[in-house]
Amino acid sequence: MARILVTRPIPERGLVRLRAAGHDVEVWSGEEPMPRAELLKAIAGADAILTAVANKIDREVLAAAGASLKVVANMGVGFDNVDITAARERGVVVTNTPDVVTEATADLTFGLLLAAARRIAEASAIVRHGTWDLKTAPQLLGEDVNGATLGIVGFGRIGRAVARRADGFSMRVLYVDPLRTDEMHAAEKAGRAVERASSLGDVLARADFVTLHPDLNATSRGLIDARALASMKRNAILINASRGPVVVTRDLVAALDAGTIAGCALDVTDPEPLPAGHALRAHARALVTPHMATQSRETRERMSDLAAENIVAVLAGRPPRTPVSPN
Repeated sequence: MARILVTRPIPERGLVRLRAAGHDVEVWSGEEPMPRAELLKAIAGADAILTAVANKIDREVLAAAGASLKVVANMGVGFDNVDITAARERGVVVTNTPDVVTEATADLTFGLLLAAARRIAEASAIVRHGTWDLKTAPQLLGEDVNGATLGIVGFGRIGRAVARRADGFSMRVLYVDPLRTDEMHAAEKAGRAVERASSLGDVLARADFVTLHPDLNATSRGLIDARALASMKRNAILINASRGPVVVTRDLVAALDAGTIAGCALDVTDPEPLPAGHALRAHARALVTPHMATQSRETRERMSDLAAENIVAVLAGRPPRTPVSPN
């Protein structure tokens, strides 16, 4: 029987799979992510850890686990919270949960786009606060979505799913992704109005809406900075449902203040969560949601099940279904 540490409550489907395999499962029951001090104590002697982006699994945590640790299963697509190099050095397999989050994340991305374009949150607040009158309507002029140009930065699973949704609004789609080959582009275009842009600058200069979907790495960190924002259209809206540090927050606030871009819709921020009093919390041009892209019931169930499946496989001496680091 292996000992498995789960650093936050997860849907039952994953726990059932772990227990059905005969393992001892210890779940942190607090509403907040497991505090680091607690994590460092609880991880000692564990064979596996099922965690999420809120918990940093670095060299210190891996060392505290000891030689028994075989697998770190991240419940999420991103894995920038895990020190992949340190895990590889210790022979620890790292996994994530791609694919199962694609459609839910694309749904929220497009929901943010529509909400920001048509200023839905602002309009709802006017009604909720009792200030709706005939003078309000001209103040809520938004941007047309149908027939507009959508720029997609990162054309992996989620980026392509967003492009499929854009097709229903007759949008022209530009994308930039250094990993997509011309052959992939031809296969993915499938008759839709999709164009591979020559550069990030090309996307930013031409798009009415820009959605961000890159992994967080050394190349993408700070990708959208003051220079990038200055190259966008003044009526453009930036949407980020990838990772907060892809955008330089202070530069985004400055661009919103100056009217460099029309607005933004963010499901992720840097820092996260935004501290009390932060400029983005109440900014008239910003719509911010609390990192909820994968928070649909069925998606969370599938994520927990895939993370558990990966753990069961590794502990049984089999390759995991979705590894992120060869070991």
